[in-house]
Amino acid sequence: MKRIAIIGGGISGLSAAFAIEERRRSGADLEYVVFEAAPRLGGVLVTDHVDGCLVEAGPDSFISEKPWAADLCRKIGLGDQLIGSNDAERKTYIVVRKNSRTRLVVMPDGLMFMVPTKILPTVFSPLFSLRTKMRMAAEWFHPPLKANADETVAEMVKRHYGAEMVDLLADPLLSGVYGGEAAELSVRAVLPRFADMESKHGSLGRAMLDARRKMGAAAKTPARSLFTSLKDGMQQMVDALIARIDASALRPSSAVQSLIAQDDGWTVSAGYESDHFDAVIIAAPAHAAAAVLQSTDEDLARELAGINYSSSVTVTLGYDEVVRRSLPPGFGFLAPRSAGFRMLAATFVHNKFPHRAPENRALIRCFLGGARDEQVLDFSDEQILQIVRDELSRIISLTAEPLFTRVYKWRSAMAQYSVGHLDRLARIQTHCQNHPGLALAGNGFSGIGVPDCVRSGAEAADKVVSEMGAWSAA
Repeated sequence: MKRIAIIGGGISGLSAAFAIEERRRSGADLEYVVFEAAPRLGGVLVTDHVDGCLVEAGPDSFISEKPWAADLCRKIGLGDQLIGSNDAERKTYIVVRKNSRTRLVVMPDGLMFMVPTKILPTVFSPLFSLRTKMRMAAEWFHPPLKANADETVAEMVKRHYGAEMVDLLADPLLSGVYGGEAAELSVRAVLPRFADMESKHGSLGRAMLDARRKMGAAAKTPARSLFTSLKDGMQQMVDALIARIDASALRPSSAVQSLIAQDDGWTVSAGYESDHFDAVIIAAPAHAAAAVLQSTDEDLARELAGINYSSSVTVTLGYDEVVRRSLPPGFGFLAPRSAGFRMLAATFVHNKFPHRAPENRALIRCFLGGARDEQVLDFSDEQILQIVRDELSRIISLTAEPLFTRVYKWRSAMAQYSVGHLDRLARIQTHCQNHPGLALAGNGFSGIGVPDCVRSGAEAADKVVSEMGAWSAA
């Protein structure tokens, strides 16, 4: 029998465990153990139910375009629980502050991420200055350019559209997804499609419009919602996975202290116990992987430790139907740093997804932290709530007392794909090749969202099972 240790019980580790469990049930002579330092499994996928409302502590959904999370949900019996975002209500605002006056300006129609694909909505939008609109028009004639080296998202966007586009769109959007800064994140790692579009087409606008036309012509079914979630929250995914994994294999509150490579496998030490395994999957943050690999491969550990992470705080506030009627329509707003607020964004949850709040409740979820504001993690819940309530009053004139509040802190939760990240991944892969039976998974490598974490866990399981030659029985 071959034994596999999985270090990390978040969605990546559970996805790896499920992939191995499927092979075991098909006849493969496999055994596995999932070590998780925290007392609960599932990582940041946590759902609470408060006053008839569904409150997400971590991610509230995943991108529909990436199939791996939805495919896994169908495999574990949650296919009928998948729901799409209310895209008919999809309207996002940018917080603009000028001459001490704060207002919400709707993002113009036709923006795909930050790339304008419709002329008139952009021309008539009060969001952009005349100078930026002229840059947008000139961008359609941008010549193809193949970059010789990696660059930041800010550098690329500034080259195409100017600094205002970085401030108003690129930075807030990336803060919401990565908790990072456009001036630090790598185009090749974060927006590889943009780098490819620029090298082939030059103009991002023309390339995006061409891609949308091709997708429209090829589509035989209605367009999918932009986001997908589960009726009873993202924790449904965790609970369903745990129900399908061997309960005796799950070890919460079991932090792995060391990992030692042997000629015939690996010795894993957790607490006061050590055990032998034929293969190891590390599905933990890169800095945690670095710590357990330090005594095995200092060079690999150094590369892993070089992947930085940012922290985040999510704050959910529940209000009555009076507040619900007073809020602007749409999904919520983004707050550029130039607007002078600590909040990065806010989501009107009751508009974004069905089944999240009764008709007589408003549910607002606010985001703080990120690469520029790590110190907010050290504030008390009361201090954070005071910041959020003060800024909501200044941004959307919301002064009502909330019916309930929840504050969640996620320290070092979001990997930062800085310039040179892909080169670092290549070096990590080279080091891993020197250690048969070792695989890495998680959001530190090739995608930060839930679908990418699911994919990374499954691929790590495939790798170690294949290397052990256990395919024949599966």
